[in-house]
Amino acid sequence: MTNNDLLIRLRYALDIKDTDMVEIFQLGGINVTKEEVRKILTKPKETEEGEYDLTPTVDFTPCDYEMLEAFLNGFITFKRGKQEPKPGQEKTIQPITKRDTANNLFIKRVKVALSLTTEDMIAIFYDGGLNVSKGEIGAILRKADHRNYKECGDNFTRNFIKGLTYRYRKDI
Repeated sequence: MTNNDLLIRLRYALDIKDTDMVEIFQLGGINVTKEEVRKILTKPKETEEGEYDLTPTVDFTPCDYEMLEAFLNGFITFKRGKQEPKPGQEKTIQPITKRDTANNLFIKRVKVALSLTTEDMIAIFYDGGLNVSKGEIGAILRKADHRNYKECGDNFTRNFIKGLTYRYRKDI
């Protein structure tokens, strides 16, 4: 799954409007217009080998990792509000030794944005057609450089989004 697919599916699952998408990107630090959002929410063309052609065109803008991360950070702020630092608390930036995959990042940030518990996530995966344990969810939610970290595959992410769709869309 491409990063564009993740955004397209999340938008559908949670029924997010174009104007809200623009606002979420802005909260994440990226200024885009409605037209640019529509280009990001376009599926990339498939080549004959079954790969995706992520070349920018007039109708398509690829979503890179940083853009996806900015959107998901903006999504957390959009859903939960801006967090003010507590007195005496400074924001420290840890050096990144290893990055999450896009799927792991996606699941972590959506979990935070929607205030989901582990039990909620198990129910969402079940609704999506996948039985998972707390241990599997814990491995996906760990930091990328932890020894028990597990990369999240596309199928896992698809089932999570499918479960979100069943839970949050009332017309299904």
